[in-house]
Amino acid sequence: MNAQQHYPVLLHEALDALQVQPGGIYVDATFGRGGHAGELLRRLGPEGRVLALDRDPQAVALARGAFAGDARFTIEKGPFSMLGRICESRGLTGRVDGILVDLGVSSPQLDDPARGFSFRATGPLDMRMDPEAGVSAADWLNRASEQDIATVIREYGEERFARRIARAILRQRDQAPITTTTQLAALVARAVPTREPGKDPATRTFQAIRIHVNQELQELEAVLPQTIDILAVGGRLVVISFHSLEDRLVKRFMRKIAKGDEYPPDLPIPQAALRPRLRIIGKPVRPGEPELARNPRARSAVMRVAERIEVHGA
Repeated sequence: MNAQQHYPVLLHEALDALQVQPGGIYVDATFGRGGHAGELLRRLGPEGRVLALDRDPQAVALARGAFAGDARFTIEKGPFSMLGRICESRGLTGRVDGILVDLGVSSPQLDDPARGFSFRATGPLDMRMDPEAGVSAADWLNRASEQDIATVIREYGEERFARRIARAILRQRDQAPITTTTQLAALVARAVPTREPGKDPATRTFQAIRIHVNQELQELEAVLPQTIDILAVGGRLVVISFHSLEDRLVKRFMRKIAKGDEYPPDLPIPQAALRPRLRIIGKPVRPGEPELARNPRARSAVMRVAERIEVHGA
C-alpha cells in the first residue's frame, strides 16, 4: 500500500448492511477519503442523496473535488457531533435511510508525516484531525500534569507502563519541549521495559494521545443518540469501530436503545411498553482473511448494525 492509498474497511459489508435503496437519503458521518461515499453513490439512482461530514480540511477539499459534478452529493466540514444540527438545518430529521460511522483514521492521515499521527517518520507532533482547531499533541504534552498524561495513556491506550511513560515525558520536557513524533517515540521506547511481539512500543501511547487530542470517545458518545431522531423508520445505523473502548460504547448504546425505557426489573412491563427504538441486526462483523491480507490495518475493525423501528404508543 503506497503512502496515499486508502482502503475503506468492510466496504461491501457496510454498504450491504445499509440496504441501499436507489432513491434513499444516506449520511456518511466520516468521509475520510471517500471510499464508502463513492460506493454509496454507485448504488444510488438519480434521486438518491449522500450527505457527508468530515472535520479534516484535506478530506473536505478532496470530496469537493472528487464529487464536484454530482448533485446527489454534499459535504459539510465539522465533527460528527454536529450531525443532528446539520440534518435539522437541511430538513432531514427523521428522513435518513442510513447512517454510516467509520471511526478509523484514514491511511493518508497516518502516512503523512506532516500530520503527526505516525511514530515511523519524523514530523511535527500534531495529531489533530482538524489542524485548524483545538490543541496539538505537542501543546498538550508540554503542559499537562503527570497524572493527566498517565491517565490518558492508561485509559485510552490500555498501556500498563503509562506511569513510567508520563514520568519520562515530564523529565524530557524539563530539559526541552517535545515537538516531533520520533522524539516522543524514542522517549517511549526507552521508558517501556518490555516489548509486545510485532508491535512498536510507542503504538499504544500514540493511539491514546490521538484519541484524547481529538476527543474521539466524547464525539462518539455525542453522535450516537442523535442518530435515532435522524433515521427514518426502517433506516439503518452502521458503525465500524477500531478500538475496544469505541466498540464498547457502540454495543452498550445499541443494546440500551433496543431494550427501551428502563423500569425496575421486578415490574411486569411488556416489551412493547418499553418503547424500544432500535433493533439489533445480526452479529458483529469483522474483516475476512482476503481483506486483512490486502489491508493489515483493518485487523481491529468491528462493525455493528441496528435498524430504527417504530415506537408504539409514542
